Amino acid sequence: MGLGSAGCRGGVALKAAAIRIYLLAVGRLRRGPLHEIQTDYAKRIVPSATILELEEKRPLPPAQLKAREAELILAALPAGARLVALDRGGTAWSSRELAGHLADWRDHGTGAVAFAIGGAEGLAAAVLERADAVLSLGAMTWPHLLVRTMLLEQLYRAQQILAGHPYHRD
Repeated sequence: MGLGSAGCRGGVALKAAAIRIYLLAVGRLRRGPLHEIQTDYAKRIVPSATILELEEKRPLPPAQLKAREAELILAALPAGARLVALDRGGTAWSSRELAGHLADWRDHGTGAVAFAIGGAEGLAAAVLERADAVLSLGAMTWPHLLVRTMLLEQLYRAQQILAGHPYHRD
């Protein structure tokens, strides 16, 4: 069972369409152990999470680079998708709270959720202002390439929570 839901109407079982997960990630992850773990978790999510790697190759000053990365993120945002920006100034959710947000969005007709992961300079105000939610993975600073794997594991965990699977333990 993926990030879909089952319901019942008139004795007939209904299944809501599964929510699609996108990672809009600044930077390119090279092949290696971290890439393998990321790919594994992306495939565990049903339907598989889509990772869109976004990169500005021109050497720009930090403020201009951050603004350009924001343009790339917002341009890659799928139509109709909820946007969750990852930023240390956001709200920290527990694994169950993440599952609850995904279930709520899914149950209210959201077909896709995109998670924006900025580069070394973080996310520009344009992305944070556009976001439907701003999520913090805690007060510590994490490498943006490692954040992908951490987030994918939590999305898989949320899927397992919603499925009633014992993967998650409180």
